[in-house]
Amino acid sequence: MSEQSKTTLKPRLLELNCHFTWRLLEEDCDIVELEERLHNQIEYLLTENKYMVHNLLAYAEHLKGDYPEAIANLEKAEEQILKANSDETNRKCLVTYGNYAWVYYHTKQYEKAQIYIDKVASIFQELKSSSQDSSKLPEIYGEQGWSLLKFCGQYYAKSKECFEKALETDPDDPEWNSGYATVVYRMEGFNGRRCPADECKSVPLLQRAVKLNPKDSVVKALLGLKLQDLNQVTQAQKYIEEALEQTPNLPYVLRYVAKFYRRAGKTEEALKVLKRAIGLTPTSGFLHHQIGLCYRQKMIRQKNASARYGRSYSQNTGNHSEEVKELIQKAIFHFEMALEHKKTFIFAYTDLANMYTEAKRYHKAEETFKKALDIKKLTEEEKQQIHFNYGRFLENYMRSETEAVKHYREALLISELTRERQSSEVALKRLADRMVKRDASDATGFCLLGFLYKLNQNTRKAIECYEKASELDPDNEEYLSVLCDLKLTI
Repeated sequence: MSEQSKTTLKPRLLELNCHFTWRLLEEDCDIVELEERLHNQIEYLLTENKYMVHNLLAYAEHLKGDYPEAIANLEKAEEQILKANSDETNRKCLVTYGNYAWVYYHTKQYEKAQIYIDKVASIFQELKSSSQDSSKLPEIYGEQGWSLLKFCGQYYAKSKECFEKALETDPDDPEWNSGYATVVYRMEGFNGRRCPADECKSVPLLQRAVKLNPKDSVVKALLGLKLQDLNQVTQAQKYIEEALEQTPNLPYVLRYVAKFYRRAGKTEEALKVLKRAIGLTPTSGFLHHQIGLCYRQKMIRQKNASARYGRSYSQNTGNHSEEVKELIQKAIFHFEMALEHKKTFIFAYTDLANMYTEAKRYHKAEETFKKALDIKKLTEEEKQQIHFNYGRFLENYMRSETEAVKHYREALLISELTRERQSSEVALKRLADRMVKRDASDATGFCLLGFLYKLNQNTRKAIECYEKASELDPDNEEYLSVLCDLKLTI
């Protein structure tokens, strides 16, 4: 192919609707961890649409530069689509053929790339001649939705839009309903968000998905967890038990069942299920994290029991402190394993740092908080979570009020309404009151109170506090600047 032909090929490639044009950015995802998850899904998921997993895996292999594996996965995807021999066969092939064209382009096999571009054009021409609207193909929107959902949490909103477009054309498709319900469920709890019951939209969507495909045990388990969130315990347990009975050895169901048991306080049952799941997928960061949470839960119970019953409890149960130490070490081990397999798992970072603190390994705890903050492309909620936990650590264990205030402020300045933001505000108010009470001639406490009043739009009280801070520290330009800005708003 001539250089001119190669140049004209690129614009046509950019017109294709496939993984290479969906802006799935390598820096937004741990590719090795994604690849591992996709291999597990190919092995364990019970679905007729595994071709979509192979397509995404082919794209992941491209990001690693392994083009023979990328081609091998595209061949498997195509084979599965053709084997199904449904009315949607040609439409389902569109994404796969687009991926083929891009892979061949990257490997400088331009003639082959052209062949697949022509195949896509031919299918669209066929659809046009049969009066089908080729601009609204649910097969493309649905596959894009699943790919975005599996790639990373930052793409959930776009994934939701894709499933909505797929359902506009094909409202009763079980796969797109499952995807839509799953992404809405994930968005409601993303990064530890607490979704109020009156704002919860996932329950009817999950119920519809289960109705359309009663064999989908994963969606059934998610419905059980969501109903548990809403304190509908009896119904929740019914779906959890059904999911477990349907697929007793499916890792994705086992992990949700274990989460249900752990949140219900049934730690031993949760551990039993998790150990079965980890035997099937030993490198799952999610499972290791869940096991760590179970050991943390047991540790907290032991400490609370000791506090309630005092020394007599320890004497009756043996060396209590040794048991607590053992639980702490087990939790640390599994949190470390979670991060070994999923290096951007923010919950695992904060849980590990907090557990190092329990073990009085303060240097390791601080090192872990700093590592978490150094991760690129953190979401606002993730930053909030790290700053709050780091601030609490600095205040309570390093006795560094000044540094703690910095991190509480960072958490509070992020507008996301999370539990960590609320706790940071409470912590700052407590520290500000303590500073003022301890030394009324120190401007820092009044400045901090002014900052809190300003954030809550109580301008009058904020001005009073900054005026007091300026009286005590008249040369502080920051206090004067904020005070001037506040007075201009009146």
